[in-house]
Amino acid sequence: MMDFEFQPTWECVTDTVMGGVSAGTVLSAEDGGQGSTRLKGRVSLANNGGFVQMATDIAEGAVFDASAYAGVAIEVQGNCENYEIRLRTLDLVRPWQSYRAAFWAGPVWTMIELPFTVFAPNKTEVPFTPARLRRLGVVAYGRAFEADVSVRRIGFYR
Repeated sequence: MMDFEFQPTWECVTDTVMGGVSAGTVLSAEDGGQGSTRLKGRVSLANNGGFVQMATDIAEGAVFDASAYAGVAIEVQGNCENYEIRLRTLDLVRPWQSYRAAFWAGPVWTMIELPFTVFAPNKTEVPFTPARLRRLGVVAYGRAFEADVSVRRIGFYR
């Protein structure tokens, strides 16, 4: 159950920012009268690449205090592949640093809850601090495949 839902403004980010050749796009869609956002693309490992992402600032350029919540809730549908949620806090200064949790996106709309305790730090020693959340991404990562995942709702649960 989602206790706080936000309306993201998604942007597409790919590994081309670091020389990779993956390609992706973020599309608005409607399914059964409900809007969703779809990340579609091809993840390539060429040129040390390997990701396509749709990312959003959680609080329009400000910090979001999620300390009253237990984790991230996301309603997704996809092509039966594994994806990641990546969180960034004000404490992370390098673009490759994040806190990551994996999820599977199947063909039926499903609400997934990812507790903050399952988010693993990536390329940082800084402990995760929910009170300092800044950015969230839905990422297709780490292997060559066709990405196709849609998000209908996203927020936090208690």
